[in-house]
Amino acid sequence: MPPRPGRPAQYRRPYWNTQPDYRFDPYASTQLRAPAQPLIALPQSLSEVTGPTFGPEFVREGDNDLTVGHGGEPIGERILVTGRVLDENGRPVPHALIEIWQANAAGRYTHPRDQHDAPLDPYFSGEGRTITDASGHYQFKTIKPGAYPWRNHHNAWRPQHIHFSLFGNAYATRLVTQMYFPGDPLLDYDPIFQCVPDDKARNRLVAAFDWETTAPEYALGYRFDIVLRGRDATPME
Repeated sequence: MPPRPGRPAQYRRPYWNTQPDYRFDPYASTQLRAPAQPLIALPQSLSEVTGPTFGPEFVREGDNDLTVGHGGEPIGERILVTGRVLDENGRPVPHALIEIWQANAAGRYTHPRDQHDAPLDPYFSGEGRTITDASGHYQFKTIKPGAYPWRNHHNAWRPQHIHFSLFGNAYATRLVTQMYFPGDPLLDYDPIFQCVPDDKARNRLVAAFDWETTAPEYALGYRFDIVLRGRDATPME
């Protein structure tokens, strides 16, 4: 049941084996950033879990279209990514702020720290945002990202992916995950994807090709539903 008005939602332990461990040795950076001591639960105040809320003022018209607004048409394959944000009982989560960021079609981010020897696209920033509607639905128009090297291990390449950030009814209620593409051969070699222990949970990170979303003669469509918790929860970082 949802929390009663004026009361904070209670924390629920993630369902067994559906979420990655803090430390996963094949993913090298977790060896340094994983907690070395037992975790301590810090109580949250009512203000931390009830506000401020995110509304339409956080999103401008067209923010969910990453192919426009930069003076020209970006290079690469256009795609449409759609889905719903749901709770553990399959109910829609409306008015959730979703932000995405990604590499361009050549596998490079628009960020000064990304020095991958691949071209930047002046017409593609790689970031967008939207608010879910009353049925929990969202959609983005973007460019299919490229794979890129990341130096985690010998000959390490990240699969094609899009980062998702979801905000609930307060700044403290933020979840981050990644969406992958079906049939990518790099998934079997990627420790970030493989760090989710359960096969079914791990495969919930892979979008499904969606014929209904595909736009004729324009863009392929992919569906990526996000479940926030419960046994069918989407794995989160």
